[in-house]
Amino acid sequence: MKRTSAALAGAFALSLAWLAPVAHAEDQPAQSPTAQAASQDPWGPLKHVRAGVLDVAYAEMGPADGPVVILLHGWPYDIHSYEQVAPALAAKGYRVLVPYARGYGETRFLSASTVRNGEPAALAQDLIDFMDALNIKQAELGGFDWGARTADIVATLWPQRVKALVTVSGYLIGSQESGTKPLPPQAELQWWYQYYFATDRGRVGYEKYRDDFAKLIWQLASPKWKFDDATFERSAAALDNPDQVAITVHNYRWRLDLAKGEAKYAPLEKRLATFPAITVPTIALEGDANGAPHPQPEAYAKRFTGKYQFRLITGGIGHNLPEEAPQAFTQAVIDAGRL
Repeated sequence: MKRTSAALAGAFALSLAWLAPVAHAEDQPAQSPTAQAASQDPWGPLKHVRAGVLDVAYAEMGPADGPVVILLHGWPYDIHSYEQVAPALAAKGYRVLVPYARGYGETRFLSASTVRNGEPAALAQDLIDFMDALNIKQAELGGFDWGARTADIVATLWPQRVKALVTVSGYLIGSQESGTKPLPPQAELQWWYQYYFATDRGRVGYEKYRDDFAKLIWQLASPKWKFDDATFERSAAALDNPDQVAITVHNYRWRLDLAKGEAKYAPLEKRLATFPAITVPTIALEGDANGAPHPQPEAYAKRFTGKYQFRLITGGIGHNLPEEAPQAFTQAVIDAGRL
């Protein structure tokens, strides 16, 4: 990836700054321990497993016979969002698995001819294939952003595989039909990158300015998170994957019904288009300073028909909640398994 200046990020951030809450100096949270420890990487050598259409790269911590927790990252982030959560859970006796999604890090497609598909059902099937490859019958799932959507889908379509769920921003299952319905202008403005990716200019721009683009998303989505360059660069390296642009662009074009999915996932997407309930024990989390587009808790509470809790995490916490508030996320995983 070509590293560029922060000019693009600055220009967009200034033009969209009114979207974020005004942050006064006295409101700023203390610098995250994650940022202070950015030079330390907890993972060690990654493991690999062939699962479905992928060679999945993943980190593993904790005892092999412990209860399994799978943590799923979002875009444009990576497994380092869980760099404090994973060791904390491993210390509690959990077997913690943190895989790179398709198009991220060292995860690769097994065949050059496989469609570079970013539709939600494909990522959910990847998780089931990952669990099958490791002979994991059931696991607790935790995720945010794309990872939360994947966890929500698996909990809906394969509830027998999910012991409990921790999902940032709650119920994130959607459909192409719902994606075509217009929102109020200010809400549409928050989705600027979705429309950008709908164009050839956007695809080329993301390829050319990937680092600047990702940093801008981090800044807008977490306006009070003062991450340092080392923290960002370590995660941005995962976006150097050769399929990153194709997967990201297809994901957002699919949502607007501007790109087709694969026929093999059509039955799953048809079921998801009915917005089925999530029945597994769930704790939904939300940061009080989440600058990314997200549904309101009261709008999705009824989608959870099993044991359910909602927790608002305060202190200027943005979209990357497990990295910004690792203790709260860790506790939610522990508590969800006890619901």
